[in-house]
Amino acid sequence: MEPYRVLLADDEEEIRAGISRKIDWAGLGFALVGEAENGAEALELSEQLRPDVVLTDIKMPFMDGLELCRRLRQALPAAKLVVFSGFDDFEYARQAVGMGVSEYIMKPVNAPEMGEVLTRLREQLDRQRMERRDMETLRRRYEESLPVLRELFYTRLLDGRIRPDQVADRAARYELDMPEGAWTAALTRVGGAGESEAQRDELLLLSALAFLDEHFQLPGACVRSLLYNDAVALLVRLEGPEQVYALTEEMERLCALARSILGMSLTVGIGQPCAGPGELRQSADGARSALDYQVLVGEERAIYIGDLEPDRSVRLSFGEEDQRALESAVKLGSREQVEVLVEQLTHRVRETRLSLSQCHLFFLEIVTAMIRLARSGGDEVEEQFSRSFTGMVSFSDFHSPEELGRWLCARCLKLQELLGRQRTDSAWKTVEQAKAFIAGNYADCDLSVESLCAHLHLSATYFSTLFKRETGQSFTAYVTELRMGQAARMLQDTDEKTYLIAEKTGYTDPNYFSYVFKRHFGVTPSKYRAGQRA
Repeated sequence: MEPYRVLLADDEEEIRAGISRKIDWAGLGFALVGEAENGAEALELSEQLRPDVVLTDIKMPFMDGLELCRRLRQALPAAKLVVFSGFDDFEYARQAVGMGVSEYIMKPVNAPEMGEVLTRLREQLDRQRMERRDMETLRRRYEESLPVLRELFYTRLLDGRIRPDQVADRAARYELDMPEGAWTAALTRVGGAGESEAQRDELLLLSALAFLDEHFQLPGACVRSLLYNDAVALLVRLEGPEQVYALTEEMERLCALARSILGMSLTVGIGQPCAGPGELRQSADGARSALDYQVLVGEERAIYIGDLEPDRSVRLSFGEEDQRALESAVKLGSREQVEVLVEQLTHRVRETRLSLSQCHLFFLEIVTAMIRLARSGGDEVEEQFSRSFTGMVSFSDFHSPEELGRWLCARCLKLQELLGRQRTDSAWKTVEQAKAFIAGNYADCDLSVESLCAHLHLSATYFSTLFKRETGQSFTAYVTELRMGQAARMLQDTDEKTYLIAEKTGYTDPNYFSYVFKRHFGVTPSKYRAGQRA
């Protein structure tokens, strides 16, 4: 098993050497990956090494152990922090505990005590590692939950809360076979519409569910059954849309059989067949409407909505699901996803064969959604369509659904390009604003990510990720490099004292300035000045 990584920070070299030499790191399951002589250096090393455990002294120059722990709790929230100190001070201990420090040890640190601490930390880290790696346990829990997840999937499908393009992936995830083709939904009500809830409770519904599972027979059809609200729902895969009439006859037979065998009253509403499982919500809506006709046609029978409302399925509207699909494709999708979405929309126009006025309304709903999307992103409508665009565009302006599709696709792709460019430009502008702020405030010793983010009105986490992605450097590294460059120029071009140059580049401690300068350039400030002038 890979050892856990340890970073040791103490300003006394003898103590660091003693701890490093006396501890059996490998035997305890650890590896000492770095040492630091002050808190500032430890913080920088932590960014590079990502240790699992940080051992730090309280009293150190440039940044003490408590400040280091506070910074690490933000940067490495999962790391275990151990603080040791030569001062038997309750206040230090109280502050350390408040920062989530795992252990507080008094100096002098002896090897047995440190070994016990590391053993406890290893046990904690082992438990965390096991929780992450025990995929078999997670898999077993997932399999135990599969029946519930499948029921939830079917329910969400009937409610229309799963996008059609997600159905296949979701079904595969739950190990369900939901192929494309003709599907229809049937809802079975137990008892009459006027009966009380007590007469239609869960036991009756479960009995009806078991009865339908046992006795349903329709060659070539495949059925999924579940409890759905106050009914039993059947999701039926048909050989073709015309088989819905055979399904109606089969449900009629089951209604009569339930009365004769169980004395149970069943009434079934059957929706129009749809083109795939992703459209079952519309079929379920039809099945609910069919049940509403029970008051006219009687109970204990199967009612097919197509017999009562033959044109019910012939509807065309750009709904909330379509709106979300458009936003997702344009904002986050690829060019191919945009093209597929537009093809699906134009296919609906072709298949419904509605009047010109109805198609025009559908088209205007799409255009309106695109305008809203453009404005929400801060783009002008003219950029998306054209300078002369007034919003007066008609379905009749196009000679075919294909031409309409090409026009919509071009507009959507243009919008995708504008929004993508806006995101890129926004990131670049943010980083340039940050650089300008740093350039104007690098002499301020209190310059920090927090002060910069307060100026930019951004979260520190988002800004740090953005700045590193755009510049290739962390905020700390960038500021240090800028300060060192300014310091080098002043050493070369002026006769100012080193401590004044330190102050003018944001360092209140001349010794720490010299330490950072030597680490950056390999020589002290005085030797650098002498070398440049020589």
